Amino acid sequence: MNFTRWSARLPGTQRRAAARDDRSSVPAARAEYAQPESPPVPPEGEPASPSPSPAEATPVPEPEPAPPAAPALDDLSAREILGRLPAPVALLHGPDHRIAYVNDAYEAVFGPRPSGVPAAEAMPELAELSVLPLMDQVFRSGTPRTVKSRKTADGGSYTVTCTPVAAWDAASDEEGTPKGRTRAKPRDKQKDKEKDKKGAGKGVGGVLVYAADVTDHAEAAERLRTSERRHRETAVTLQRSLLPQELEQPDDLRIAATYQPGGTDAAVGGDWYDVITLGAGRTALVIGDVMGRGVRAAAVMGQLRTAVRAYARLDLPPHEVLQLLDGLAAEIDASQIATCVYAVHDPNEGLLVYASAGHLPILVCDEEGTVHRAAEPTGPPLGTGGWVHTSGTIPLPPGSTAVLYTDGLVERRSEDIDEGVASLARALSGAKGSPQVVCDRLIRSLGVTAEHDDDVAVLVVQHPARTGTNAELFHNASLDLLGGIEAAPRARAFATGVLTSWRFPVELCDLGVLAASELVANSLQHGTPPMRLGLRRTDRRLIIEVTDGDDHLPRRRRAEPADEAGRGISIVATIASSWGSRRTPGGGKAVWCEFALPQ
Repeated sequence: MNFTRWSARLPGTQRRAAARDDRSSVPAARAEYAQPESPPVPPEGEPASPSPSPAEATPVPEPEPAPPAAPALDDLSAREILGRLPAPVALLHGPDHRIAYVNDAYEAVFGPRPSGVPAAEAMPELAELSVLPLMDQVFRSGTPRTVKSRKTADGGSYTVTCTPVAAWDAASDEEGTPKGRTRAKPRDKQKDKEKDKKGAGKGVGGVLVYAADVTDHAEAAERLRTSERRHRETAVTLQRSLLPQELEQPDDLRIAATYQPGGTDAAVGGDWYDVITLGAGRTALVIGDVMGRGVRAAAVMGQLRTAVRAYARLDLPPHEVLQLLDGLAAEIDASQIATCVYAVHDPNEGLLVYASAGHLPILVCDEEGTVHRAAEPTGPPLGTGGWVHTSGTIPLPPGSTAVLYTDGLVERRSEDIDEGVASLARALSGAKGSPQVVCDRLIRSLGVTAEHDDDVAVLVVQHPARTGTNAELFHNASLDLLGGIEAAPRARAFATGVLTSWRFPVELCDLGVLAASELVANSLQHGTPPMRLGLRRTDRRLIIEVTDGDDHLPRRRRAEPADEAGRGISIVATIASSWGSRRTPGGGKAVWCEFALPQ
């Protein structure tokens, strides 16, 4: 490398070159003021060179004026320092906060303010910003205070800081402060600490108010909050649209549900519930929870809820429904964990038959206020595969209340989840009223508020105890069919007598007898003993059901004109409001139909 070429750029070289220039400038300056020397005499025989004319002489540049020196901080008064600030500043003195000084920026924003007048009278902007009580606190305590993003009447937003100022007097002007200036006495930190210990506010002569304009920041924050609020409302609307818009109300049960989204962000959860009427007075109750938050969790929840309704139409036992749902959950998203409880209520048995996939236990409160917890079986969450679910039962007699819920209701970071379930049981034991009232009371008792950090879903099911005239609307009657050729006539005679005693119209009695006769004939031809005919009426429908020991489910088919059989189910489907069949837990099947009662 050519060091000579680059050495001039090195810092040390530059300093040495500058030193040489300084030394060479001294003789040059001296030569400027020296007497001009006589021009040299040329040798003999050579012409003398002409002297340069004054016009041809090189002009000497005048030196540039030096920039004015910046004033030292100690040379500036407090008034000059505050006056140069771009933010509004006001200096107030005394306990009534009389105006001592406002800078130009303050006057540009709020207008001129007279000196010596209390701030409460001459500074309405401080009242708008709620600063007057703050100044009283600062004056008494001697401690700075700040309020953020306070709005004025004209729409501006300011962050205001109030700082205590030591006491001063007019004598300070004689100590070097130019006339008209105010200078605060220097504060001794050690003395201030001692004053704070002896008494608050001692040694404080006034308050310095500094207002920073944060209008742009406040408006941006408000726009952000509005956007987040709008996104959250959209997310909650999406979540609620995936839930039942109106719960089905079975004849024998009273049901209410509550869903409350958790948190304040726009992420939706995966909590869900459903009520499905299965026919013949039976009702399926479902509640589930897809772990996590976001649109993905809500999408998985919607697919699972739709699948449960489809599987429920097959009228399968609860554990078989969960078995099918487990395989579907693995296909939808194997990484998404979901829990679920599927329960079926049969009014003829007074039981809840249920199966659980990793979900919390059902709680049932009887008429005396004793709470029972559904025991096992409980399988792993949905989507794990390789597990055979089983069904269990829990009594739901008249006058009792059952609660199905998600973990957001009982789970807290500071306690075990069993403690939360125990708290829910205590709240349920004292909860009275309609299902919706019980829902609201459980939510309040468990401390769930709008700021709760997890989604909460609660499903309350009541089996009311009916007395008086209301009880007369609900009846049951059954007949065991021993088989043989006399079974069909006996069934027709039994149905005729029961329907007549229930005071149904003649047309409805005839249709009910015909449906019972066809169902019994179908069971006698295709089923096996034991056989049973059951009749049930509610306040809204008549239910006819025949059970036998064969598990082959009938299906509706089109009979040819020459066929002598195959028309029984078609006749029942034509005259009844609805019909269906299912396999019974102990083996066999049940075939049923319903007739809507005239209102």
